[in-house]
Amino acid sequence: MRAIVGLWRWRHNPLRRGTDLAEAWTALAALVLIVVAAPVIGTLTTDLSRDALLTSVREQREARHATVGTVLRKLSSPPLDPDPETSSARDAHRRVLARWTAPDGTDRSGVVMARLDTPRPGDRFKLWTDERGRVVGRPLDTATATTHAALAGFGAAAASVALIEGTRRIVLWRIERGRHARLDQAWAKAGPDWGRTGAGS
Repeated sequence: MRAIVGLWRWRHNPLRRGTDLAEAWTALAALVLIVVAAPVIGTLTTDLSRDALLTSVREQREARHATVGTVLRKLSSPPLDPDPETSSARDAHRRVLARWTAPDGTDRSGVVMARLDTPRPGDRFKLWTDERGRVVGRPLDTATATTHAALAGFGAAAASVALIEGTRRIVLWRIERGRHARLDQAWAKAGPDWGRTGAGS
């Protein structure tokens, strides 16, 4: 709004300098870009990210298989975060030696992280494997993919606003430097005679 007021104010002002108009036009251009371009960039980024992430969700659902693991024995391991005030939900996972069945029907065993508070031999828990029966992470779900896409869009919009505002500030800084340079030149030309007796001042 200040940009529009600035342009209107300088339209017919006799004290108007070219740099004043340039400053007002720069502010107006930045405002228009922020209002129009930033939301468009955010929306496009969200849509593209969501499409890519939903494709990844489909691929992971096809490639990963849920199975049930059976605890053979608990393995001693320190918590991931020893500070109880900052420990995360991951600390609820315990390292165990477990057995599970691969998608091809073969039995597999190995050390895995189980979401069990106090795992005991025979306890069962859910885990995910790839086609070969190797333990992998849980596949990405649609809600998480959508949330990540929205965050990516918001980040892109915020970054574009920061870029536009940064560019505006650089342009204004260059304009201000030009003003000071011209003032210094004018002062150097006229300044040495000011205040001297008999110099016509």
